[in-house]
Amino acid sequence: MRALTIRQPWAGAIAHQTKRVENRTWKLPAKHEGARILIHAGADRDRWAVVYGDHLDVYSAIVAVATITGCHYSDDGRCCGPWGEENVYHWTLADVTALPEPVPAKGTLGFWTPDEETVNAALRQDTEVAW
Repeated sequence: MRALTIRQPWAGAIAHQTKRVENRTWKLPAKHEGARILIHAGADRDRWAVVYGDHLDVYSAIVAVATITGCHYSDDGRCCGPWGEENVYHWTLADVTALPEPVPAKGTLGFWTPDEETVNAALRQDTEVAW
């Protein structure tokens, strides 16, 4: 299973709010479309971001599990509501499950593969929440 590192507060907005699009300058590799991934809150905060709410102060941890359902380019950003940015690719997300307990993990930019223990700790919580 792959993980995607996202800076805060965006990772928290995916896990605990309504953000269902990840804005990226690069197109989603086709092999990841439809994949269930781990959402990792990076070690750094996006200094330009303004998002209010709880759960936005967790860093270097897996905070959610989600499915990437597609990717499209947007000139104006309006297609994906208030979370979409203009002139970037929108990776659409669904079936997002916030983890009750973040799983500490050191990530890296882009997609990466966490160790088996980290994946299992996250998936156990994903299964518990689903029931």
